[in-house]
Amino acid sequence: MTYAMGEALQTAVYQRLVSDPEVTDLTKGAVFDSVPDPAPDLFVALGPEKVRNRSDNTGPGASHEFRVSVVTRRQGYLAAKSVAACISDAMIKTTLTLSRGSVVFLRFVRAEARRDEGEGTRRIDLWFQARLADHTTEQRIRNFE
Repeated sequence: MTYAMGEALQTAVYQRLVSDPEVTDLTKGAVFDSVPDPAPDLFVALGPEKVRNRSDNTGPGASHEFRVSVVTRRQGYLAAKSVAACISDAMIKTTLTLSRGSVVFLRFVRAEARRDEGEGTRRIDLWFQARLADHTTEQRIRNFE
């Protein structure tokens, strides 16, 4: 198993979202790994992930299930749904390029829209799954042989 590509995946997802013109236009560039205080009234935040071992006879790998959230203080879900649709399109239209390893596949898993009465927000959580192969580790092993 390897978690070594977690940083590379997060960086690639963030870069994909901040470089997408539609996401940037709809959020006015409010895409965050760490949400500032005070937060804008509509923003995108990278969230938690679950990682499982997916190593096989070709080498080490992992399956990363990660969340991208659209959060708004605006009334209704329409603005958040527009951003969520753009995020979904941006994530699956081309393969992510990682600084370590490679993406075997990336797919949309599920979404959940809900209200947070306590914070006065609406949010849409989008979950994606990325299967990653760590060729770097495989190459290191070969170098020692």
